[in-house]
Amino acid sequence: MNIMLFHSAYGLRPAVRDAADRLRAAGHEVWSPDLFEGRTFETVEEGMACKDEIGKDELLRRAVLTAAPYSERGLVYAGFSLGASIAQTLALGDDKARGLLLLHGTSDIAPNASADELPVQLHVAEPDAFEPDDWLSSWYLQMGRTGADVEVYRYAGAGHLYTDPGLPDYDAEAAEATWRVALGFLDSL
Repeated sequence: MNIMLFHSAYGLRPAVRDAADRLRAAGHEVWSPDLFEGRTFETVEEGMACKDEIGKDELLRRAVLTAAPYSERGLVYAGFSLGASIAQTLALGDDKARGLLLLHGTSDIAPNASADELPVQLHVAEPDAFEPDDWLSSWYLQMGRTGADVEVYRYAGAGHLYTDPGLPDYDAEAAEATWRVALGFLDSL
């Protein structure tokens, strides 16, 4: 599988590189673009300030420019938190997308979005201040209306970015469960 993996608001941290290596070890070709151009952050607030400084449109432009040369191959779009929202936006705009793997995040869905049986898997903490229950319920219904085939996995007691061992949210058990399920999902595509 060809996977475009987007980083969180913390930037292209070692955990993202490690995730890309894990996916490569499972036989996938993976690209993990640096949308923050080398900048990484110690807090989510610093990362979100960078995101705001760059602007949503510019981040999406950078993501599209990175993914475009590989789109013909049929990409699986994936991402962590902010990167998941970017991955979702790109997957819903790419009729050749093979799948969507969302780790710790979702995004708004355009009313006219169409995903025509796109396999989608979401892994998220429960509860998650960035992905509250009412938002996730609405997101799930809207994603279903696009025609996507959606699976949601919730991890009770885990912190928001629980797959990143360099952050306080890290939860080894939830992270390993996530990777086990996600790798199975990718193998099924």
